[in-house]
Amino acid sequence: MEDRYPCKPPALKIGDLTARVPIVQGGMGVGISLAGLASAVARAGGIGVISAALVGIFEGESFFFRNPREANIQGVKRQIALAKEKAPGGIIGVNIMVALTDFEPLCRAACEAGADILFCGAGLPLNLPELRPEGSRTKLAPIVSSARAAQLVAKRWWSKYGYVPDAVVVEGPKAGGHLGFAPEKLEAEESRLEVLVPQVIEAMKPFEDKAGRAIPVIPAGGIYTGRDIYYFINKLGAAGVQMATRFVATHECDAAPAFKEAFVRATKEDLTIIKSPVGLPGRAIRGSFIQAVEAGKKKPYKCIYHCLKTCDYRKSPYCIAAALINAQRGNLEAGFVFAGANAWRVDRIVSVQELIDELMEEYCEALIEDQGAA
Repeated sequence: MEDRYPCKPPALKIGDLTARVPIVQGGMGVGISLAGLASAVARAGGIGVISAALVGIFEGESFFFRNPREANIQGVKRQIALAKEKAPGGIIGVNIMVALTDFEPLCRAACEAGADILFCGAGLPLNLPELRPEGSRTKLAPIVSSARAAQLVAKRWWSKYGYVPDAVVVEGPKAGGHLGFAPEKLEAEESRLEVLVPQVIEAMKPFEDKAGRAIPVIPAGGIYTGRDIYYFINKLGAAGVQMATRFVATHECDAAPAFKEAFVRATKEDLTIIKSPVGLPGRAIRGSFIQAVEAGKKKPYKCIYHCLKTCDYRKSPYCIAAALINAQRGNLEAGFVFAGANAWRVDRIVSVQELIDELMEEYCEALIEDQGAA
């Protein structure tokens, strides 16, 4: 590792886990980050993350529609086992949204299957420590969008369980997918990731003192280059970063080629904020499906499985689960692609190792320049 890059990037340490590359690959559902992508990132030295959202659909549609909860549990366990097999010794995490109706059984299943870390957002995971089976070594990391939310989770965990987060991911408004901000707050100065990160670091200090251990803070949302990584780690005090959009445009990403090509083709103007059926704003690439919804056309469907607690499927113009599954399979006429604010900068598809090499070389360039300036 020391010889691979012009400098030695800092390792990302979460408890007794050490990632030699300080990058967490963001969890992307439905089926965008499964064992294929997660294991490739873990082999390259980062933290690979499987998305648990509707993972059961990949166990076979007949099984999923007959027993979706059981299929999801089987699916998350199988994806973890596959990723561990493909990346022996690598760090494999699972992203499980609090908004999922089967959030609790999925958390238990992921721990039982030996996930190294759970990343839980889209709601506050206030009871997460009690979902980890006794004796499990799985680390627990909430995903938040404010210092207040981070403080609320840490306070609840400490008072009820005597436990503090093993890490905190703070996601800003430039992320892809569902966003934890009101639409009018997306462009606000106080919502900027550069503003949020120091606030979350400060909010975690009392809990670090209580527990006698570090709580790494990991920024996410709009981080695109190695120079961005350098800035958040060396200037703002983050322990590492989370990146998702960059990993879509990799050969190992689990989405269909058409899904990845949507990123390569996208322009800045194609990126838009949609009103999701789950009641949150979301950032996506505008295509024919979104245009039809914006024009008021409804996509009739029958809700077979109420997958998200916050989805009012009786009033929704379309099923977001079906739309995301269609997109993952490359059928973009019947679905759409979530993407971060910088997705328009993607111009080619590379391997995960090539991407991480590029990011770490840029990191080293920024470090060397900074040292020279000093």
